[in-house]
Amino acid sequence: MDETRKNIINESTRTISKLQLLTVFFNNDTIYKIYLRTQVIHQLFVTNPELDISKLELFHIQFTDTLIDLLKKIKKTNESRTDLLLDEVQLNNELINQMDDTVFTENDYNNDKQRQALKMSQSLRKLFEVLSNNLDDYPFAKNINLFSSRYAADYFAEIPVQVLDELLQYNPADLYTDKYATIQRKLMGRLNKYDFKVVFHCGLKTGNVTLEVYKFSELEEYFLYSPVNNIFLFCDIKKIGNTATASNLSKKERVMQELLDKNVRLQSSAGVMKTHLPTEVLSLLEDNYKKIAGVDFLQQMDNFDIQANILKQMLNTDII
Repeated sequence: MDETRKNIINESTRTISKLQLLTVFFNNDTIYKIYLRTQVIHQLFVTNPELDISKLELFHIQFTDTLIDLLKKIKKTNESRTDLLLDEVQLNNELINQMDDTVFTENDYNNDKQRQALKMSQSLRKLFEVLSNNLDDYPFAKNINLFSSRYAADYFAEIPVQVLDELLQYNPADLYTDKYATIQRKLMGRLNKYDFKVVFHCGLKTGNVTLEVYKFSELEEYFLYSPVNNIFLFCDIKKIGNTATASNLSKKERVMQELLDKNVRLQSSAGVMKTHLPTEVLSLLEDNYKKIAGVDFLQQMDNFDIQANILKQMLNTDII
């Protein structure tokens, strides 16, 4: 084998190796068929020394090298766009991690609702004792208002100020009052009758004003507690409507879930975008494959520069 022929075949092998890497990257049927056909053409010249080896070199110069350049440009553009999406995913993950360090989860909320109900039962029992015996003791359990301050922003449902005013309406003559708390007389009697067994029903807020709504464990009756002035009143649950069924997900948790969902979409889009081929390019590749797969390909090789020019023009378009 003369040196020129040997060099052209070696260079052809390297060119095909470059095309192979791009074929694997794009995982596209047409590119794969072009890659296989290019191997066949290469092997045709290797096993038939009588063929003009310069035509193999011309084929790669006119077609394969230009195709590789085009695919490399598309790959680079796709990866640049993909990196932008993945950068957004990374920023979202950092934000999620920051929020996760401070968020009170639904599990925290549900556990603390039970603890708060127990604290409220103990406080009401003590308040009954204080009022009955005219004591000067502080009736409330330790940190009774911590629950509202911790969870109101994220978990308490917003209600109109008109509803808030209606819920807090009362007749002063119907109240027991001492320096620590105020409670409706009938409510205190009702609580005593049912041994102060209550469950937390929901939290309400209007601006910075919060209310805690409780339910009797054994009755479909409700009362509210206003932490700002330690007042207890019967609560007409109909005035609240569907507020009690509001989502238990905190605002932060909802934002975190939205970011997680967005990341799934972004990563999916990045996966598709990474190997995306414009329609115009796909059409051109199909056309080129048909030409190099033709039985008269060798006879038409001298005219293949037309296809090469189309590929080169594609390199300079804005569609990539």
